[in-house]
Amino acid sequence: MNFDTSTELKTESPITFPPTTEVSPMNSTRRHLLQSASCGFGYLAFQAMCQHASASEKVLSTKTLSAGSQPVVIPRAKRVIFLCMSGGPAQLDTFDYKPQTGNAKHPGSVFKFAQRGKCGMNISELMPETAKHGDRLCVINSMHADTGNHAQSFLQLHTGERLRKRPSLGSWITYGLGTENQNLPSFISLNASKPSVYSSSFLPTSFEGTPIGTNGANMSTAIIDNVQSQHLTLRGKRHQVDFLQAMNREHLAARAGDSKLDGVIESMELAFRMQTSAPELLDLSRETPATLQRYRVGKGLSVGTCKPSDFGRQCLLARRFAEAGVRFIELNHGSWDQHKDHRRDLKANCETVDAPIAALLEDLASRGLLEDTLVVWGGEFGRPGLTPEDGKDETGHNANGFTFWLAGGGVKAGYVHGRTDEKGARAVEGKVHFRDLHATILHLLGLRHDELTYHHDGREHRLTGPDGGKVVRELFA
Repeated sequence: MNFDTSTELKTESPITFPPTTEVSPMNSTRRHLLQSASCGFGYLAFQAMCQHASASEKVLSTKTLSAGSQPVVIPRAKRVIFLCMSGGPAQLDTFDYKPQTGNAKHPGSVFKFAQRGKCGMNISELMPETAKHGDRLCVINSMHADTGNHAQSFLQLHTGERLRKRPSLGSWITYGLGTENQNLPSFISLNASKPSVYSSSFLPTSFEGTPIGTNGANMSTAIIDNVQSQHLTLRGKRHQVDFLQAMNREHLAARAGDSKLDGVIESMELAFRMQTSAPELLDLSRETPATLQRYRVGKGLSVGTCKPSDFGRQCLLARRFAEAGVRFIELNHGSWDQHKDHRRDLKANCETVDAPIAALLEDLASRGLLEDTLVVWGGEFGRPGLTPEDGKDETGHNANGFTFWLAGGGVKAGYVHGRTDEKGARAVEGKVHFRDLHATILHLLGLRHDELTYHHDGREHRLTGPDGGKVVRELFA
């Protein structure tokens, strides 16, 4: 796809601004009044945006790796698609097979597993379509986090911190690598449920993610209503934006070094450019019926605690955004917090995400994108095995041992890393913390996690925190 609008914009006549001479109320025209009023309102709105964005902001230090600089290690991936399963998927019934031992307190996996692909990877019957791609998966069965509380662990998954607001993983990656497409955001979050998913926190606002859609909503309508203007032509909008940006840059000139202010100006320009590219990308009407069927577009389930979610549309949009050069794309599917009716609700969730994920992997591979696209699947923690001796079909939270998987982007294919104990309750071999996962993802993208820093509040900050993380090189192909 080519969203270049330079041809149209070059044909426009140069924009002229009104003279600075005063106009008295007696000889003012309606045009003068509208110019003064509209620009004044626009300036006031812009000033409010800047005041909101400039809190506790510091300029880049000379040691900081700035956006668009060259990677410091050889990159294996250019982009990331993060399939976030919010709520904590049950690892024992998806990718971490524990045969039943006859112990009523620890029965193991309650769904059937089978060895898939040439690698013989054990994958649950609940994920039959994804299982067809077992030879492409790099499964980590030894993940662990610091807490079993949803909010804190979800925050740590996205930002590396479980108590304080920090820039998200997508924002750090965008900050470190910049963008591959000038007409689209570098970081897009689909079906975002919490601001922590896409927040840039103390990083400049130009690195914040763009949220699209909410759970169960038509994401195409959600963004087009906000981006497209129903009152002005593209040329008229270009004139309006140029006029406002001239004032904005004059405002910036008196505040040198204010990166938040500069980020707001860049965001306004990007918002204009998105009007030419986002609507076409979000329009799935040109996709074939066979493609829509493979992705199960519009077929979200509503069973028990599982809310309807058009996850298939998310996966198809992720493929299209990846093709268009978006650097970091996060998809969100909630309702994995299954304490009761475990078998019923887990089956419903897996049925919702299984076919779309398989279609995404298939399309990325067939189009030559999987080799430089890192796909990541997982949630904020896992779940212990069922304890049916008391007749209950329910699970709890388990942050001591759970599963993530990766695919493409330079990782080993058909590989299982680490393991949990015989109960599936605790990682005991090849342990991988969220900070290690973050360090590994950055490394695959060509970034050193210990050098990707930002100066804020008098010290250097990084995604992997002061204690750092380790790059899990065993995962690399």
